[in-house]
Amino acid sequence: MGIHVIKMPDIGEGIAEVELVLWRVQPGDIVTEDQVLADVMTDKATLEIPSPVDGKVLALGGTAGQMMAVGAELIRIEVAGKGNTDVNDTGLGAAPAQLIPAVPVPVPEHAPALRSTTPAQPTSPVLPSGEKPIASPALRRRAWELGVALQNVQGSGAGGRIMQQDLDAYVAHGAIPHDGIDGPSAYQERHDEEAVPIIGLRRKIAQKMQEAMRRIPHFTYVEEVDMTELEALRTRLNNQWGTQRIHLTILPFLIRAMVLAVRAFPQINARFDDDAGIVTRHGAVHIGIATQTDAGLVVPVLRHAEARGLWSSATEILRLADAARSGKAVREELSGSTVTVTSLGVLGGIASTPVINHPEVAIVGINRMVLRPMIRSGIVVPRQMMNLSSSFDHRVVDGMHAAEFIQALRGYLECPAILFIE
Repeated sequence: MGIHVIKMPDIGEGIAEVELVLWRVQPGDIVTEDQVLADVMTDKATLEIPSPVDGKVLALGGTAGQMMAVGAELIRIEVAGKGNTDVNDTGLGAAPAQLIPAVPVPVPEHAPALRSTTPAQPTSPVLPSGEKPIASPALRRRAWELGVALQNVQGSGAGGRIMQQDLDAYVAHGAIPHDGIDGPSAYQERHDEEAVPIIGLRRKIAQKMQEAMRRIPHFTYVEEVDMTELEALRTRLNNQWGTQRIHLTILPFLIRAMVLAVRAFPQINARFDDDAGIVTRHGAVHIGIATQTDAGLVVPVLRHAEARGLWSSATEILRLADAARSGKAVREELSGSTVTVTSLGVLGGIASTPVINHPEVAIVGINRMVLRPMIRSGIVVPRQMMNLSSSFDHRVVDGMHAAEFIQALRGYLECPAILFIE
C-alpha cells in the first residue's frame, strides 16, 4: 500500500490562497477516481477538487473555512501500489498536527455547534398527590406571584423543606408554567444557542458588504414609476410569443432602459478606483444581476447589454441565474460588472437601500409592483405602480445627476415604445 498526497491546485490568475469551503469526504471514507473530495472558493467562484485515484482517505489537510495556500497539502489517500510519497513522510509542507486523522465517528464540516443549557423539566409533581409542601409564607407568596406550583419544586432543606435557592433553581431552569397551568407551557423560557460559522460564500458576502459600506458614502434615491403601459406590453408579448420564446419579466425592459439612460449619464456606468483616484467610465454596459442562492447573494454579469434585445437578455439572465444557483458559475461570469440591478421580487416592499457593488458607483433596486388608485386627468383610475430604490457613490455622482438618471429611467419605463426607438 502507498500514500497519494493531493495538494491545493493552482487556480491561476495569480491567486496565492483559496478558502476550503466544504469537505465531501471524511477520514476513513473509500473514494473512487473523479469523486469530488472538497469544494474551494475564490472571488465567489466555487470549484470542486476531484480525486485522481481510488483509495481510502487517511487524513484531511484543513477544516472548513480555513484559508489554504496553493500547493499546501489538501488530503492524504491510501492507495494500492506505491503512491506519490513515502509512507513515513508526514510533512509535505504541512506539519503532522495540521492533518485531521481518521476518527470513528467524523463530525460533518457543515454541522452547526448547538449548545442547550435547558435541563430536563419535571414531568410529574415531586410530592405525592394531596401532600402539602413545606415552605415559609414568604416563599409561598413568591411562588404564587411567579405562578409556580410548589408541589413540583424539589426541596433541599430539612424534611424536604423548600428553600429560596430551590425556587430560584426551578425558575432558572425555565420550568415556570406562565399560563398558570401545571406542566409544560408554550411560554417557557429557552436558553439554547446555535453558533453558525461564517464561511464560504457567506464570508465573501460579509467582506464585500463591509468593504462597500466602509469605503462608499451611499446616497439613496427613491422614485415611483407607473408600470401600467409596460405591463400591458409585456403581457401582450408573452401571450404572442410565449410558446416560441422565453417568458419576459420586467428585468429585460429595465436593462434596456438603463442602456439608453447611461448614454446621457456616463458617470453612472463606471467603476471607481479610490486608491488611485480614477473613475473609469465604460462604453460597454456589463450589468450585474444580484441573484439569491441557497448559499447567499451572488452577482453574475450580463455582458454587453447594449448589444442585446429583450429576449436575448432574458435568455442570458436565466442562464446566469441557473449557473449561480447551482454553483457552476465561473469566475468570468461573476466579475467585471459596471452597474448592478437588484430585486427582491414579490418581497420587494415599498422601498429599500441597496448596497453598491464595489467598485461600481451605482445600483438600481426594483421594489414590489402593486395596483393602486391614482389620479389621471382628474379621474381616479387603477394603475400598476412600482418604486425604484437606487444608491449612488456620492463621491463621484452628484445628487442632481442621480435624480436625473432615475427620472430618465422612469420616462423610458412609463412610455415603453421609446425603448425601441433609436
